[in-house]
Amino acid sequence: MTHIVERSSDGDGAPNTAAAAPTKDGDISEKPVSSVSGIPFLAVLLILAIVAAFLVLTGAMPRSLRAVVPALGIPILIFGFSGLYKVEPNQAAVLSLFGKYVGTVRENGLRFNNPFYTKKKVSMRVRNFESGKLKVNELDGSPIEIAAIVVWEVSDSAEAVFNVDDYESFVQIQSEAAIRAMATSYPYDQHEVNQISLRSHPVEISNRLRDEIQDRLAKAGINVIEARISHLAYSPEIAQAMLQRQQAGAIIAARQKIVEGAVGMVEMALEELSSKGVVELDNERRATMVSNLLVVLCSDRATQPVVNTGSLY
Repeated sequence: MTHIVERSSDGDGAPNTAAAAPTKDGDISEKPVSSVSGIPFLAVLLILAIVAAFLVLTGAMPRSLRAVVPALGIPILIFGFSGLYKVEPNQAAVLSLFGKYVGTVRENGLRFNNPFYTKKKVSMRVRNFESGKLKVNELDGSPIEIAAIVVWEVSDSAEAVFNVDDYESFVQIQSEAAIRAMATSYPYDQHEVNQISLRSHPVEISNRLRDEIQDRLAKAGINVIEARISHLAYSPEIAQAMLQRQQAGAIIAARQKIVEGAVGMVEMALEELSSKGVVELDNERRATMVSNLLVVLCSDRATQPVVNTGSLY
């Protein structure tokens, strides 16, 4: 999901951040907000605290102020320190004021903003998780076990914080729901030519799964980088039967190739014998030779040759 943030300048040339326009559903999208380095503020606050403590402890401060300065100074220092916060690399700080979204800060380091702002840290790093093994029915109705690995990141911090209650839990639950929906749309094995199946087309299935998850997570400001199947198998109660079915299909396909090749070899042998005049065969002997050649070529075991010493004429 792409969000456009407009910027304008005031009279001093400083950029002002335009307000984040809510979507048609009233959702909040991310907008950047300016912040200043917190190191100067930290230095000033520390100096003030050290000076005040020195004056109180050494007795250089008038007695009339010894009770007033700590009573006022400590709350002021606490209030000043509450405006400081740290933003790590690939992290964002979502600022709000009394429940109203103010903006997002992505500048790294020690930052300072209004002490009344509430700062919520959101990791923008790439994360991944593996779903549990889900038991679903594929397109043909057979129960299967499927699991997937999802690689994702937060692309919009405001949507992740305000549009959903817990975006990490939202990602996991919606991803598993997308895996279930995708698994029911394809068969486990390919039964027809050019048919996409879970086992034979991993690239197409991964792309479909990623798109399915992305559609469900777009409202939460999540970008799905990759999604791929990590476990795929028939359920234990039908695994043996499906294995026999796969073996039978493989045997039939192999036999079909063998027969096609054998017929071609027999046809070539008869043509060569006839064109070179090696032997003249009537229909009965031709049929016998064809039968013998097919038995030799199509047999799955070694055949025992029988030498015919009789005349072919």
